[in-house]
Amino acid sequence: MARLSAENRRKAEAIVAVYPERRSALIPLCHLAQGQDGYLTEEAMEDVAELCGVSPAEVRGTASFYDMLHTEPVGRYVIAVCTNIACMLAGAYEVLGHAEERLGIHSGQTTPDGLFTVEEAECLAGCDKAVCVQVNHRFFGPVDEEGFDRLVEDLAEGRLEGTVPPHGVLCRVERSVGLPAEEPAAGPAGGAPARRGGDS
Repeated sequence: MARLSAENRRKAEAIVAVYPERRSALIPLCHLAQGQDGYLTEEAMEDVAELCGVSPAEVRGTASFYDMLHTEPVGRYVIAVCTNIACMLAGAYEVLGHAEERLGIHSGQTTPDGLFTVEEAECLAGCDKAVCVQVNHRFFGPVDEEGFDRLVEDLAEGRLEGTVPPHGVLCRVERSVGLPAEEPAAGPAGGAPARRGGDS
């Protein structure tokens, strides 16, 4: 299990500084922590809680609500197969069944080598490319059974590293614009502190 690295701690503090309220950085920090280890470790969630001024239970509760965040280990590549109506009519269940057979796992499981996790997705908003598949939230489609095999081979051989980073990495570009939120201003005598971050 890993805590946030020194570099990611620096990035996290810079992210927190952008928000008028520390707790507003919770989800961006969860994504940062997930990018480090591929999922949110208990220790990383404790670090996020400390940085955001909330409890670790609140971090876990938030992370468990969003399907883009994982609190248990997953594969280097999380493959989501859309089975909503457009993709279903184009053969999504056949592709999903083929994926499970090809990788020797069921939906929601990870291959023993830790390379692939397969998930069934409700809708990936790629209806014009049915059957739509996401790998670490990068879109592919239309994908049929043969196309799935090619995709898996390309991933395993590293031919898509420029397109698909390891799971958890949402963005490989570090934010370099914008200003930190203002420090809390003293409120009127006997009143609440002024709001951070501007005139509104």
